[in-house]
Amino acid sequence: MNKPHILYAMPHSLYSGRARSYLIKNRIPFEERSTGHESFKADVLPKGKLPTIPTLVTAEGEVIRDGGAIIEYFEAATGRPCQPQGTCQQVISALFDVIGTDGLLRPAMHYRWNFPDDNLEFVRFHFLHSQRDVPEREDKTEAMMNRMRHAAMIFGVTEQSQPVVEALYLEYLDALNAHFEHYPYLLGWRPCIGDFGLVAPMYAHLGRDPYPARLMQQRAPAVYRWLERMNREDQDAPEYFNAGNDFLADDKIPDPLIPVLKILAEDFVPETLAAAELINSRLAEHQPESGAVAVGRLAEALGTADFSVRGETITALAQPHRFYLLQRVQDVFAKLSDEKQTEISTLLEACGMKSLLGAVLSRGIARSENLEVCCLLYTSPSPRDKRQSRMPSSA
Repeated sequence: MNKPHILYAMPHSLYSGRARSYLIKNRIPFEERSTGHESFKADVLPKGKLPTIPTLVTAEGEVIRDGGAIIEYFEAATGRPCQPQGTCQQVISALFDVIGTDGLLRPAMHYRWNFPDDNLEFVRFHFLHSQRDVPEREDKTEAMMNRMRHAAMIFGVTEQSQPVVEALYLEYLDALNAHFEHYPYLLGWRPCIGDFGLVAPMYAHLGRDPYPARLMQQRAPAVYRWLERMNREDQDAPEYFNAGNDFLADDKIPDPLIPVLKILAEDFVPETLAAAELINSRLAEHQPESGAVAVGRLAEALGTADFSVRGETITALAQPHRFYLLQRVQDVFAKLSDEKQTEISTLLEACGMKSLLGAVLSRGIARSENLEVCCLLYTSPSPRDKRQSRMPSSA
């Protein structure tokens, strides 16, 4: 019998759900362990570089940190089963991936931490049991939970912003529910990379914590069914009587996804543009060397950016990781013919997302030895190089 991969993760971890769902849907055998397991600190962390989850140890002993990197590892090895062939679908898939992993942190944090009467004991149980049973376990649990409450504020969840956060989330939930009433996955009859990115906030925080899970079950049952479906090996789509087995034909984008993206754009686009401006200002000021750590605890804090959503000013941490993922959207676009670029520009404009094509950092970000690092200057290709990737060279 083949040795299984080991996934270091936790049930209540936002990013763990992304990698776990991918492994399940692609029938990749794995054993899940908590970071409290003695092997994590002793054997895995020296290779993973940062104490973050998910982190995978392959059957051959290779350590891969970060859910996106775990997915890319298997996609590259298996012919990219979750990558649509059509370029419109590739762009929308990549867009949902970055929105899921970085653009829905506010509602995820708000609905976890600001409803303690419903959530607190459930959340405390998971934080407590993610650690070894040692005398300081209770104190460590409280410290970890307090740190995450503080992180929620850093991501822009304040008493002032909560009404806007809730209004946007409920409208998004309604629109997403309308889509899943027609299709079991974002782009048809099988999950794409964007489905796995979207699972990150929608599962652990918004689909398991008692208050938001109940809200989702009652208000958006088709979304809740999608969450169940994303954690089963089979297609799990008996309620669709015309089900297929592939992405939609002819590079089609389902009509119900357009309202979903338009609602998400109200928050995601102004935050992204404000963050790009702040990060580029910091990059110009400090001029980090190529290879300097750009994301994670080893990176320097860049500060917060202000942006407006429905007349409310929100202040949130400017996160370079968002632009690492957004590069994939921009790189797909940069390779295309003029005709195809016009088609995708029109699509993104209809979604309110077109300005994201120009939201680039002056320095690109790439992965090197399990860390996201700064690259050489990030420049657009010349017309004769239009079909070449915009991904900058790694250090």
